[in-house]
Amino acid sequence: MIGMATDLAMALIGAAMTLAFWRLLRGPDVVDRVIAIDKLYVNSCVMLLVYGIRMDTLLHFEAALIIAMLGFLTTTAFAKFLLRGDIIE
Repeated sequence: MIGMATDLAMALIGAAMTLAFWRLLRGPDVVDRVIAIDKLYVNSCVMLLVYGIRMDTLLHFEAALIIAMLGFLTTTAFAKFLLRGDIIE
């Protein structure tokens, strides 16, 4: 039962990642592209978590944590660059 649920979850997350990648390529504005990158890293974290649940291992949870931290930093850097035009003051 858990295998079927995780397969369905991974398929839906994969579809969400595909749509976010499409928004990244075709976004009309820079802000839309930054939001698409944000969605991609969040979806990749969730995909790793679901895969870790399916394989019953803890290694994937640590990888998802690292991706989440790096994604947060890049999103903040992009936002600061878009607001001020400079990342380091």
